[in-house]
Amino acid sequence: MPVLLFLIDTSASMNQRTHLGTTYLDIAKGAVETFMKLRGRDPASRGDRYMLVSYEDVPFGIKAGWKESHATFMTELRNLQAAGLTTVGQALRTAFDLLNLNRLVTGIDNYGQGRNPFFLEPAIIIAITDGNKLTSSGGVQEELHLPLTTPLPGSELTKEPFRWDQRLFALVLRISGNASVEPEPLGGVPPDDSPITPMCEVTGGRSYSVFSQRMLNQCLESLVQKIQSGVVINFEKTGPDPPPLEDAPPEAVKSGPQAWHCCHKLIYVRPNPKTGVPIGHWPVPEAFWPDQNSPTLPPRSAHPHVRFSCLDAEPMVIDKVPFDKYELEPSPLTQFILERKSPHTCWQVFVCNSAKYSDLGQPFGYLKASTALNCVNLFVMPYNYPVLLPLLDDLIKVHKFKPTLKWRQSFENYLKTMPPYYIGALRKALRIMGAPNLLAENMEYGLSYSVVSYLKKLSQQTKIEYDRLIASVGKKPPPEAGIKVRWRGGGISVAQRRDFVQQLQSVTGEAPAPPLELNPKEFQGFQLALLSKGLKPQSFRNPYDVPRSHLLDQLSRMRRNLLHGGDGLPAASRRPPDLLHSVPIAQMGNYQDFLKAAPQPLRDADPEQPKRLHTFGNPFKLDKKGMMIDEADEFVTGPQNKGKRPADGGGLTGGGPKRRRCMSPLLRLGRAYTPPVSPPASPRPIAGKPRPLLLLNVLLINHLDQNHCGSDGDPDPDPDRPSGPAHLQENHTAADPQLLRLGDEEENGRPPPPGGEAGADLLLLDDQPPRFLSPAALKKHIHTETTKVNNELRALITKEIRKPGRHYEKIFLLLKQIQGTLDTRLVFLQNIIKEAARFKKRVLIEQLENFLEEIHSRANNMNHVDSL
Repeated sequence: MPVLLFLIDTSASMNQRTHLGTTYLDIAKGAVETFMKLRGRDPASRGDRYMLVSYEDVPFGIKAGWKESHATFMTELRNLQAAGLTTVGQALRTAFDLLNLNRLVTGIDNYGQGRNPFFLEPAIIIAITDGNKLTSSGGVQEELHLPLTTPLPGSELTKEPFRWDQRLFALVLRISGNASVEPEPLGGVPPDDSPITPMCEVTGGRSYSVFSQRMLNQCLESLVQKIQSGVVINFEKTGPDPPPLEDAPPEAVKSGPQAWHCCHKLIYVRPNPKTGVPIGHWPVPEAFWPDQNSPTLPPRSAHPHVRFSCLDAEPMVIDKVPFDKYELEPSPLTQFILERKSPHTCWQVFVCNSAKYSDLGQPFGYLKASTALNCVNLFVMPYNYPVLLPLLDDLIKVHKFKPTLKWRQSFENYLKTMPPYYIGALRKALRIMGAPNLLAENMEYGLSYSVVSYLKKLSQQTKIEYDRLIASVGKKPPPEAGIKVRWRGGGISVAQRRDFVQQLQSVTGEAPAPPLELNPKEFQGFQLALLSKGLKPQSFRNPYDVPRSHLLDQLSRMRRNLLHGGDGLPAASRRPPDLLHSVPIAQMGNYQDFLKAAPQPLRDADPEQPKRLHTFGNPFKLDKKGMMIDEADEFVTGPQNKGKRPADGGGLTGGGPKRRRCMSPLLRLGRAYTPPVSPPASPRPIAGKPRPLLLLNVLLINHLDQNHCGSDGDPDPDPDRPSGPAHLQENHTAADPQLLRLGDEEENGRPPPPGGEAGADLLLLDDQPPRFLSPAALKKHIHTETTKVNNELRALITKEIRKPGRHYEKIFLLLKQIQGTLDTRLVFLQNIIKEAARFKKRVLIEQLENFLEEIHSRANNMNHVDSL
C-alpha cells in the first residue's frame, strides 16, 4: 500500500500569476487533482493513502495525515492559501517525520538484525514549489538544510531523516507570466537547479523543471509510472574494472571514474500475486558485526552501501535452497552489464564491515543479467553463499540428509563467519529443505538487554507521539494576540535621535519629554496589542518594493495609520475603500456564518405581526422544529410531555396519554360565555386619591351612545348577571340614569351638582385643567385610553395563546374586557383568531368563531329592539 504525500509550497511567492491567468498555487492544486485521476486508472491504486503537508509550522502544516479521509484531503487542498515563508527544510522534515511515525511501532526497520527488502512501506513525496529563494525568520538561505532537532523518538538510529523506501520528487514551476513565442523543446523534462534538487537525488528521486502546462502533464504521467514498490540501494564498484569485450571498439575503453561505478537506484520488490504482499527469505547484512554485549546500536545509513566486484563468477542456485530475486531500476550500471551480453556470469556483491575479520565482508548475493538480456537482477542469497551452498548440496546429494562429523565441523566453521542475525532465516531455509535439526534449538540470536529495553521504550514513546500528532491534525493556528517586539541590536532608538526630536518639534510645535534610560532587552517578549480582533498583524513592508509612482500614496497610508490607528475605529473603516465590499468567492454563499456574526436585531415594534423567517435560497422553507400533531389533530409547538400533567383546577386537562375534546360553554347553543368568578365590587372612594370608576363611567357613556342604547331600556336583560364595575364595561348592559345625566351635562358644558358621587368623582380628579373638555377632546381622550387598554389585553391574550395545553378560560375572561365600539371589538377578535391560527390552535379557533357569531347575533338583536 504506497503512501503518496503531497508537499505544497504555500509561501507568498506562490501567488504570482502565469500567462494562463492562474496563480502558481492554483496550478499546484490542479496538478494534484490531475495526478489522482491518472493514478486512479490503475487497479493497484485502491490501496493508496494520500497525505497533504504545507509550509506552515508543525502541526498546522499537516493538513491530511494517517487518519484523514479522501474528502478531508480534497477539502484541505482546496482551502490552501499562499501566505508565509519558503521554509522548505522544515516542511521536508515534517513530511519525513510524519511518514516515519509508525515505523518503530511496527518494527519495519528491524534495527540491528539486518535489512529486509520485503518488509517495507513505500512512500513517494511529491513537492510542488516555485523554486524561489529559501526564506525563513532568520533570513535567506542559499542551501537547503533540514532541522537537526526533531520530536520523533528513535530518529538517532538512522543518520538521514528519510528511509530507503521513501523517495522525493519535485515539480518546480517555471511558467512565465508572459506567453512565450518560441516553440517548446521536445523530449524529456530537464531537472531543475533549485536547492531541492540535491535532496531529490539523495533519496533516489529527481526534480522536474516545468515551463508549460504540457510539460506539467508530461511530468505527472511520468510520476504515475514511478509509483513502484521497492527500496533504494547505493551500488559502488570495488576492485578493478572488468576486461573489455573482444568485439568492443578501442574508443569504448575509457579510463577514470565512469557513471556506472556508483549508482543510486531502486530495486523493485514485487508483491506476491496471490497474497499481494512481498515475500522474501534473506536480509541485506548490516554494516557492522553485532555484539550481544554492546549497550547501544551504531546508527545506520538510510540506504545500504552495496559494493560489487567486476570479477566474473558462476551463479550458484540449489533447488531446495530459497533465494530472493529483485530487478534493478534502469541505470548506467544495468546498461553496462547488459551491453556485455553475458547472462551466464555474475558479479558478487558485498557490504563493508559485515564480517567479523574482513573489511570487505563476504558475498551475500550477486548481480546477473537476465537470460533475455532485458534487465539486471539482484540475487540475495545466504551470507557467504559460496561456502554454504556446496555444503548443503553435499548434504542433499551425497550424505542424503545424514551429515558426517567432518561435514558438521565444516558447517560449524561456517556458522562462526555468519552474522548471528542470519540464524532465524537459515533455520527456516533448512526446514524448507527437510533438515530442521541441523541447528540446535538453543542457538538463537538476540540483541542485548539494554538495546531491547531501549527499543521498547522508543516504541512506547513513538505510540504516544503518534496519538498526539493524530489528535492535532486539522487544528487551526490560534490567532495572534499582537505584533511581537523584536530586538534588532544595540543601536540608538529612533525616539532618542537628535534629528528626530527636532523634526517632531517642527511638526507638532511641542518639545517631547526627555527620554528615560531605556533597556531595550527588557521588551523582547512584549507584544503590541491590537484594538480590532479582526485585524491580522503583518510584518513590515520592504520600502524598496514600493513603486515610485505609489510612494506618495504609501506615505499617506502610513501617516493615517500612525496618527489615526489607535482612535478606536473599527478595522473596516481603516481598510482601503476598494476592499470594503471584497469577499472571496468561496465565502459568498456562506449565509449562516454571516447571520451569526451579524448584530442582534431589535424587536419588532408591532408584536402582532408574525415573525418572518429568512428563506435564503428556498422561498418555501418552513420552520418545523418542535411541531408535532397530537391525537386530537391539534398542532402544539414545543416538546410534548408523554407523562401525566398536574391538573390546574380547570378540570379540562386529561391525565392519560390520550386527549379528548372538551365541550366548551361557547359550543352550547343559546348561551353566552360567562367567567367563572366575578370581580369584587369597587370600594368607596378615598379622599385625596383619584377614583378609577370615573374612567369606566365615561367609557360606558361613549359605548352606549354608539351602540344606540337608551337610558330607560335594557336590550338584553339577564337576571343572573352579577353587578359590579366589571359588568359596566360591557356594551350591552343598561346604564344608571344618574351616569347618563352626568354625561349629558358634561357634553353641554354645564357643571354637575356639587353633591353626590359624580361630584366627588370630578372633585377628586388630579392634574385636571380648570376648564371643561370639549366634545372632540373628550372623544380623543376616550379613544386613547381605549387603545391603551386593548393593547394590554392583546399582549396578555397572545401570551396565553402561546402556552401549551387547552386552558382557554383566561382568554375568554380577557376578551370580555375589550373596550371600544362593535367594529373595534370585531377587528380585535379577528386578530386573535389569526394569532391562534399561527400556533395551529384549532379547538381555540372554533370557540373564537362561535364567540364571534354570538357577538353578531347580539348586535342584530339590539338593532331589532331599536327599530321597535
